[in-house]
Amino acid sequence: MSNDQIYQLNPQERFSDRAQNYAKYRPSYPTAAIDCILAGLGESSQLVAADIGAGTGISSRLLGDRGIRITAIEPNTAMRQAAMLHPLVSFQDGNAENTELPSNSLDLITCFQSFHWFNLEPTIKEFARILKPKGRIALVWNDRDINGDDEFTRQHNLIINQASNNSPIHSRLGGNSDLLIRSLFPKVERYTYPHQQAFTKDGLIGLALSASYMPQTGRVYQELVKDLTALYQTYCDRGGLVYLQYKTSVFLTSLISN
Repeated sequence: MSNDQIYQLNPQERFSDRAQNYAKYRPSYPTAAIDCILAGLGESSQLVAADIGAGTGISSRLLGDRGIRITAIEPNTAMRQAAMLHPLVSFQDGNAENTELPSNSLDLITCFQSFHWFNLEPTIKEFARILKPKGRIALVWNDRDINGDDEFTRQHNLIINQASNNSPIHSRLGGNSDLLIRSLFPKVERYTYPHQQAFTKDGLIGLALSASYMPQTGRVYQELVKDLTALYQTYCDRGGLVYLQYKTSVFLTSLISN
């Protein structure tokens, strides 16, 4: 499934009934990934940035913690309402194709777990309008590390694939994120960082239910909860936790080659 086809699935409303689980259980991002995004941009307090498709503000707050003023652009009202407040993060209704931000105003545009939802042609035009000439774009994804040596993560991925019927949205960019991004931007640098998230049983189930492609009721939902509960019981440690392993990919680019 292409980005154009994914965009037709109405990304602005798909998460309305999942906002609370999204805010509570979606993974954060490793410190090294944030360091990478900000490297060479200068004093953080002087930067102006927008986090596009900000969801409940997980990534926006990480950037705000570095002293950056962030406009978090999110079209879904339920997601905005579920966001925790941060003194440097200001939420605004809008989308990637029409942010309503001033022209040539941003040092940094970030898209965490969101770029695959955007309508690409108008998005690139909008980014070109709002970004300063030397501004940076950072596209970031957390992906489960199913090729590593962690059996829990592999088994978890199998359960998610089965419950989602191998949803094409689950694969985000169809495994071709590198090729797609490099076709859109003149120069791209990619960095990958390991990341881990700990879960209780409720958190493991809540994470699955935060995904737009997961059922919330019915037989498949019941099987999903049963399978995740069994997985948790098999792998939880003495503290009652299980650990998902991720690879966080950071794509750094700009619209004008420096």
